[in-house]
Amino acid sequence: MVEPGALSDEMLAADAPDDEVRPDDRIDDERHDRENRLKPEYVREVREALEAGDKGAVYDLVEPLHPADIADLIELVGSDERELFAAAITDLMSVDVIAELNDHVRELMMEALEPEAVAAITEQLETDDAVQLLEDLDEEDQQAIIAELEPETAEAVNSALAYPEETAGRLMNRHAMAVPEHLTVGDLIDYLRENGDLTHDFFEVFVVDEQHHPVGTCALNWVLTSPRSVKLTDVMKRDQTLIPVTMDQEEVALMFQKYALISAAVVDDSGRLVGQITVDDIVHIISEEAGEDALLLSGAGDGDINEPIREAYSSRVRWLVANLGTAVVASAIIAFFGAAIEQLVALAVLMPIVASIGGNAGTQTMAVAVRAIATNQLTRANTWRIVWRELRVAVLNGATVAVLIGMAAGAMFGWQMGVVIALAMVINIAVSGLAGVLVPVMFERMGQDPAVASSVFVTMITDSMGFFAFLGLAVAAGLAPLS
Repeated sequence: MVEPGALSDEMLAADAPDDEVRPDDRIDDERHDRENRLKPEYVREVREALEAGDKGAVYDLVEPLHPADIADLIELVGSDERELFAAAITDLMSVDVIAELNDHVRELMMEALEPEAVAAITEQLETDDAVQLLEDLDEEDQQAIIAELEPETAEAVNSALAYPEETAGRLMNRHAMAVPEHLTVGDLIDYLRENGDLTHDFFEVFVVDEQHHPVGTCALNWVLTSPRSVKLTDVMKRDQTLIPVTMDQEEVALMFQKYALISAAVVDDSGRLVGQITVDDIVHIISEEAGEDALLLSGAGDGDINEPIREAYSSRVRWLVANLGTAVVASAIIAFFGAAIEQLVALAVLMPIVASIGGNAGTQTMAVAVRAIATNQLTRANTWRIVWRELRVAVLNGATVAVLIGMAAGAMFGWQMGVVIALAMVINIAVSGLAGVLVPVMFERMGQDPAVASSVFVTMITDSMGFFAFLGLAVAAGLAPLS
């Protein structure tokens, strides 16, 4: 008997199919570089064959690729070439390729295809993938495609689309593996073996009562290692994490992370099982949400290089206009101290330093706060403790920077100027630390996404306070007149 973990490399190699693609086999070959990205020369060869109208050559070049690589290749070719490229590799355009495509690219390709063709693709997808394929299309296009679906599939897709975007209802797969609680382990094994219409991906079996309410879960390894005569109620785990169908997908991801879930049951308002969410869906959500928050902090919208120019423009320009408005506040403060600046050039030389360092300090704190809010580390229960913590960090940072800039300014413009800029630096960095926490918290309390607008207001506060503290202290110290 072979102990677990004792299988040798030779035994594994002997059992592996000859045509199995191992990760190391696809590194630094004629198509991939060492980072497993498609080589520029390979992409160029495909595009040249496409321009020459040689569909056979295009097909031969693409045929060995994994579906994820084909999706990458579709995104790498020009937008005006994608329809021709898809036509050249028609039977390679599997549902796996479609599922791997960038959202914007997939939407454009779906709009270019006939409803019957999109419906044929949709029929092969799990419910959650089918919804992802259709949700970004226009209502008219959606209905045209749904009309071509089988009644059962159409009902499932319509039901999922009825839930709000980015909720568990949109994310879930409606085909959850559920069995009644009176079964034995043997009954369950026989059912799994004899039923050919099971959902493809499941890691545990949900046990339900007569009202279809989940009462427990059975991991597949428990089922496989338990005697056939044992009742499911004796081996199932009664303590389980249930996901409300209206829960935001970001909260779902946090629950998977917190409780180390592989899959979870989704229930409706009455507590009935309506679907399941698996960890492979959550991996995508975590990646999307993390990237989305980073881009929202910069006001860059989706930040997707495949996003249409008009959408990219509209999502970015509104925050630049808002930033322009907040910049007027800082400019007004400078104008108020205009006479002082005219009399002492050193003020004009040094005040950008105060504002810049304060802005960077505020951005650091804001990034920490937004992440803490997103991961439920910063809540109503610990808000003031976190504010006090970040204030102490800001004061320490301000004191350190103040000593350095104070000595440099003192050597160049005299000791009084050194003291003034040092005090201004401490004040501005302390205020920046407070703003970096309080502004995101304020937006979160108002029910707004703290990542969206925080940066504009934090920048306004740090710039305005930096100019006001530095110029005000300079006037108070008698280094320059107010008017």
